[in-house]
Amino acid sequence: MIPLTVWLLGAVMCLINISFVVIYSLSALYLNVSLGVSTMWIGLLEGAVEASSFVMKLCSGLVSDYLRRRKRIMVIGYFFTVISKPILALSTSFGVVFAARLFERLGNGIQATPRDAMVSDVAPANHRGASFGLMRSLGTAGSFCGGLLGVAAMWYTNNDFQQVFWIASIPALFAFIILMLFIKEPKQHVTPEGNIIPLRSEKRPIHIKDIFLLGKPYWMLMIVVSIFMVARVSETLMVLHAHNNFGLEKTFAPFIMSMYNLTYSLSSYPSGLLADRFGRHVVLFFGIAALVLSDYFLYSASTLYGVFLGVFIWGIQMGVVHNSFVTLIADYVPEDLRGTGFGFYYLIGAASSIVAGFGGGTITHHFGVATTFFTSMIVALFSLIALLIFSIKTKKVVASTAKSQ
Repeated sequence: MIPLTVWLLGAVMCLINISFVVIYSLSALYLNVSLGVSTMWIGLLEGAVEASSFVMKLCSGLVSDYLRRRKRIMVIGYFFTVISKPILALSTSFGVVFAARLFERLGNGIQATPRDAMVSDVAPANHRGASFGLMRSLGTAGSFCGGLLGVAAMWYTNNDFQQVFWIASIPALFAFIILMLFIKEPKQHVTPEGNIIPLRSEKRPIHIKDIFLLGKPYWMLMIVVSIFMVARVSETLMVLHAHNNFGLEKTFAPFIMSMYNLTYSLSSYPSGLLADRFGRHVVLFFGIAALVLSDYFLYSASTLYGVFLGVFIWGIQMGVVHNSFVTLIADYVPEDLRGTGFGFYYLIGAASSIVAGFGGGTITHHFGVATTFFTSMIVALFSLIALLIFSIKTKKVVASTAKSQ
């Protein structure tokens, strides 16, 4: 049984993502068209705010482990996220937009890690995969709906950016209300056997040795994460591939991201159920294999339908793989270090994504976008090999962990 807290966190994530996608999809256009900001400064803004988000994911994880409180950290994060929307709606200069986007990404970074740690705290081990999958499905469904809301709001307001930003504030405000009124700090945990045990409440000092206490299985998993995330190039290249090489009109370009978000959402919860039943490593293997297959279709596509098939599978692998990673972290990391474990996961994923972004852009520039997907496929195969080695070496650890839980 999935705890009510997970459903509520999923609802909050859904509403926040609706608001975020509306803002994210239009903010660059607003800066360029309405405020006359150059693309160079827009790129600098996006890079700076994303970097701040990833750093905060690690910091908030460490602090939530120290305080032994997840909710109060999440409240701070969501507060920053909520106030960023009115600031953006009132903005008339680059500096104010920068401040609004910075608040939004800081808030995202602050709340993400304690949110995942809270799911780990309340979900029984035999329902963790389904719990993470449900929350991710609801959150990604919000991303899909946010794209539709953005289009509808722009049509309704006759392309008035600031009115649209006010509209985007509404779901974020509802998310904050749900968090404040209905989500409680977990005080106990239900084991797979149905036993109720209290969660630790005393503060836990932060030590450098915590890095080693995360355990060998965790750090071996992070090797798999780093290789996989290097293989996962930016989704914007799929849009570029469809437009430049197969003539997809600009009007229909958002359909690529909509399809990606839809299959991402639909695959997250079922993959969690399958992971709970058949094992995390098995499902993770098929998830990474799906990236290899997606890359193959994107690389070898001779028609637009081939690109669509690759995009369809790309969304599936995202729902499967990310869900499997966070569930394995919850399995391996000690209960009082889960925030730290998720924080390092997000930081390592961010560093690998930077490599993937730079590498993908460079390869595309010199050899074409199809070659980028071929390269991604080769790197993904290496991550599959790393996963097989990791699974063999941690088999006994997995068995003993499952037995103790």
